[in-house]
Amino acid sequence: MNTVATTADTAPGPASPTAPDPAPTAAERRSAELERLLARDPGRFRVLTGDRPTGLLHLGHYFGTLRNRVRLQDLGVDVFVLIADYQVLTDRDTADRLPEHTEGLLLDYLALGIDPARSTVFNHSAVPALNQLLVPFLSLVSVAELGRNPTVKDEISHARQAAVSGLMYTYPVHQAADILFCKGNVVPVGQDQLPHLELTRTVARRFNERYGPTFPEPDALLSDVPLLLGADGAKMSKSRANSLPLSATADETARLIKGATTDADRHITYDPELRPGVSSLVLLAALCQGRDPHEVAAEIGHGGAAALKRTVTDAVNGHLEPLRARRAEYAADLAYVRSVLRDGNERAIAVAETTLGEVREAMGTFR
Repeated sequence: MNTVATTADTAPGPASPTAPDPAPTAAERRSAELERLLARDPGRFRVLTGDRPTGLLHLGHYFGTLRNRVRLQDLGVDVFVLIADYQVLTDRDTADRLPEHTEGLLLDYLALGIDPARSTVFNHSAVPALNQLLVPFLSLVSVAELGRNPTVKDEISHARQAAVSGLMYTYPVHQAADILFCKGNVVPVGQDQLPHLELTRTVARRFNERYGPTFPEPDALLSDVPLLLGADGAKMSKSRANSLPLSATADETARLIKGATTDADRHITYDPELRPGVSSLVLLAALCQGRDPHEVAAEIGHGGAAALKRTVTDAVNGHLEPLRARRAEYAADLAYVRSVLRDGNERAIAVAETTLGEVREAMGTFR
């Protein structure tokens, strides 16, 4: 669930001065209301978020979702962080290097500030009761509904498999089980993940209508962070090998930024629509420095791509320096890191077994 993303503590890019801001959608209005409720009474909420262990987490993840998990945790929200190892198989024929990638996720989570005393980190395959929810949940949706899901369509078009697997079609229902097993009532997502969450709400509503009130209908907490592009000018992605990994060294980061796509205009401006590559680099520096991207661009002025990339490199490396130091400390104590996952799995198992018991009782299969 690389999806999981909202950061009220990061500044969105300013709107174009020539175009009025569009009216907020219903989802955006509800998300804004959720932010107010979270600040007022965080104990009412449980958040489910997570990542697939398919590679290194990068700066797109960091500004899109990871910082927000720590923010929610620090507010007092009960945060469940899923390492979705089973879901690696949605678009891959095999789940390669799972132990290595899982360990990398854990190191990044801890370095970023996820506190095992306040958040639950667990992995899919360790929680059988969660996965048992998939069967009754699948009975509540049609094949046509799954096939119409736009996120599934997009994933299928980019799949690494010779043929589309059944798991790909059931992916949204598996995500519903991830969210509902812990009675998650808030899910941080980007706009592109709203169809998945709507299907989760549908599953919860239909189960409650058929068997009695059991599950909350979770709400979306939307991201307001603009898209960060990778070094090649496309969306930053683990699968495209164009990302800036959080675990990269300062020298590796400098090399990756040096190779980033820009354009021939030496005057640096922030214009995401007309200058996406340049603007993404400006935005990255601004996010790392806590500044407005227009201000950063104006400061660089006619310095050209070389000055822009120096600014971005200094900003990223300065921002990530303490994170890298903490990550190295945790990497020196892998026994502790593995105990975090073991303890999180135990809590998730207990929660899932309680929920599965409620489901069985509601369905009349519990004796």
